[in-house]
Amino acid sequence: MPWHTEDVEAVFESVDSSPEGLDTDEAARRLEEHGANEIHTGAARGPLRVFLAQFTSALIWVLIAAAALSLVVGHAVDAILIGIILLANGVFGFVQEYRAEQSLEALRELSAPEVVVRRGGEERSVPATELVPGDVLVLGEGDVVPADARLVETHSIEVDEAALTGESVPVSKSTGTLPAETALAERSNTVYRGTSVTRGRADAVVVGTGMETEMGAIATELLGAEETQTPLQRSLDALGRRLGVAVIVLAAIVIPVLVYGGTSWVQAGLTGVSLAVAAIPEGLPAIVTLTLALGVRKMADENALVRTLPAVEALGAVDVVCTDKTGTLTEGEMRVQAGWVYDETVDLEEGSGDGDADPGAPASDGGEMPETAESVAAAGTGDRVGLLLEIGALCNDATAEDGDPTERALVAAAADHGIDVAALRDERERVDELPFSAERKRMATVHDDVVYVKGAPEVVLERSTRILGDDGPVELDDAGRDRIREQVETFAADALRVLAFAYKPRDDDGDIDENLVFVGLQGLMDPPRREVRDAIADTHRAGIGVKMITGDNAVTAAAVAREVGIESDVMTGSEVAELSESELQDRVEEIDVFARAEPVHKVRILQALQALGYSVAMTGDGVNDAPALKNADVGIAMGIRGTDVAKQASDIVLLDDNYATIRTAISRGRKIFDNVWKFVAYLLSANAAEVALVFIASLFGYLVLPAVQLLWINLLTDGLPALALGTDPAGDVMEREPRSRDAGIIDREMLTFIGGAGLVVTVVMLGLLVYVLDGAASVTPYAMTMVFTGFVVFEFLKLYVVRWSRDTPLVSNRWLGLAVAASLALHLSVLYTPLSEYFGTVPLGLADWGVLGAALLVGLGPLLGVGWLVKRHTGHHDDGAGSDGDDADLSPGAAG
Repeated sequence: MPWHTEDVEAVFESVDSSPEGLDTDEAARRLEEHGANEIHTGAARGPLRVFLAQFTSALIWVLIAAAALSLVVGHAVDAILIGIILLANGVFGFVQEYRAEQSLEALRELSAPEVVVRRGGEERSVPATELVPGDVLVLGEGDVVPADARLVETHSIEVDEAALTGESVPVSKSTGTLPAETALAERSNTVYRGTSVTRGRADAVVVGTGMETEMGAIATELLGAEETQTPLQRSLDALGRRLGVAVIVLAAIVIPVLVYGGTSWVQAGLTGVSLAVAAIPEGLPAIVTLTLALGVRKMADENALVRTLPAVEALGAVDVVCTDKTGTLTEGEMRVQAGWVYDETVDLEEGSGDGDADPGAPASDGGEMPETAESVAAAGTGDRVGLLLEIGALCNDATAEDGDPTERALVAAAADHGIDVAALRDERERVDELPFSAERKRMATVHDDVVYVKGAPEVVLERSTRILGDDGPVELDDAGRDRIREQVETFAADALRVLAFAYKPRDDDGDIDENLVFVGLQGLMDPPRREVRDAIADTHRAGIGVKMITGDNAVTAAAVAREVGIESDVMTGSEVAELSESELQDRVEEIDVFARAEPVHKVRILQALQALGYSVAMTGDGVNDAPALKNADVGIAMGIRGTDVAKQASDIVLLDDNYATIRTAISRGRKIFDNVWKFVAYLLSANAAEVALVFIASLFGYLVLPAVQLLWINLLTDGLPALALGTDPAGDVMEREPRSRDAGIIDREMLTFIGGAGLVVTVVMLGLLVYVLDGAASVTPYAMTMVFTGFVVFEFLKLYVVRWSRDTPLVSNRWLGLAVAASLALHLSVLYTPLSEYFGTVPLGLADWGVLGAALLVGLGPLLGVGWLVKRHTGHHDDGAGSDGDDADLSPGAAG
């Protein structure tokens, strides 16, 4: 029911209650009828279910099958190695994800444990879970609202609704009725579960509990959110399925060919199975996990805490960032930006004094207050600005740390300009006051010799008869009033919240706040972070669009957007609600600023972008952001201002709440993808060459690279060198366009490298085999050792080619050099130690190494040619971003 449209009497009638509240028996009956005032979390995943979920990808199942085959054919060591890799991956993933499904639990914690209600005309405390529709809440400053309720009586109450609506400042509440179309953030006669009272007190009748609250609606959204796979997860799954089919086909072809060539069924079966195992990059999951883990550690150092490993790489794939405004693009706290005294504007931001007029010295630093307006004006604008700041500090109940955000900002502005606020308050003790209320829209404080007033400009203006000018107070005529109104409109157009300030001598006649001397205006706002504009420019340059979605009003949203470099028309949440899905998809690309957005609007905007093929990162800090965070390709929560619900629904938490950290994290994600790309290309090209070499040689009756040697090559290439690739630096990845949402890790460039490098290695090794066989009818141990060693050394050379193809500085990774040296030492041990007996190798002489060197030189040129082809196309993804494969414009202009 639209409770905000009903008057108080109608609401009481609808819920069958009264201002005295329900009696105890009726409350108990309704509790049984409606259930506890709790948020339902749904079925939670237990530890075993989370652990088993780590083994659901196609690649993992292929590796499990490979381990079983290895065990069957007697390669227990390889089976054990694969098993250890799988177990380590499962444990690591379990630790990362065990708490990932806890987002709804935090919604329970938003309820106050005890609340004050009026039952049978008496006030009493009851558990918040026992609230029922019809209960009358008694709310006071500092209370967390435990249920949705319609206000029936208010006393200067203000409520912080940022967690629900995104509104950056507390909102005043009243009891009047509102139009049906009033947005959630503007429903001033209703309070909502999970919000908090920052000032005043009120009575309110409960109209919704548990899942029937706005918080309950958000919980329902979270329950319906589907888990999404990252691009890397989708790619590895596809790779696993293809490898599974490929190894079956491979074994089915190789075994009959070998038997036909004279090999025994046992040896042919052993070779076929080993070749199938060799075709699978066993180390790939471990290397991906390690690379992502290293990225997680580095991102934590850069103030980005990653909750799920795949999100690291997924962040590097996004092409649209939907960001909240308050605390992310802005500082997250109100500050005085500008002042105005008749008729000069002053820059008051952070005590800079760089405006149209110099604020000069404050009117007082705790010393004697000028007793007449003439003495204030004698020193010019500086003293008048000082008086303006002093009124803001004294007509004020806050400190720099506690209290209403707007009042804290006024105190901070005074302190920034040299006023000792604590000393001033001690000296000018308050003897009386007229407290602020939503109805009066002003506050007055009485001191020994003066009355200070602050409030809404129009309210203060209509109570002022004079204005403080250069030569003291003068009569405030119509022209002066028009000039003040013009300045208020100027400040408001810049998204400033404007307050007016006035005074009068205490011995003046009239009411406490009548016959005032108008002093000036202060304009406040939550200012943009200084570094955000450059960060957004960097994001745009990387081909990533930025869309601001906020609960604030359209004027504020547009002004902040302009300040940070987002140029766009503004669409409101109500306008979003009026559009069909197809209409929203038509508009969402060209609109970059959305104001007065409610949870359902954020999710619709997100889904419209995803339907167009965009990979979307969504930021947020409030409970209202949780559904969008959960549905996004990458959800990013704020660590400082963020609610537990937002953090637990997210993939990444920003420890500093700063958009600039998102830019850094995207760069890190792209670097991680580059490293994953390099070792996947490296491993698969090696496996392709192994399979091709053995298969082609078998067609001519040669059994080259027996099972133990194939597995040894895999151990060396899948081992230390591939792991070291995970620590590689990268080129300027932010100069590239985003890769396609559906392109996958095995893209055109990788297929070029796998096919080209695999072909080069296969041809060179076949040539080497022909040379060392010298017409022999069968493969000798010497020939086998030469091909075996040549393959290993060629793979080490290829490491540096694959890095060069992705613009990685060749000598920038000392760990890679150590890994290659260690792996080469391991290989030498199977040539020159008793281990050679197990591998069927013989020692090689200096001349043999010369032959291998010549073979490497022959293959180096073509291999560099393959690397050049890949390098030429790296970063230019023009295969479209749409889910249907159609071309899509991913430029900053189109994406945001």
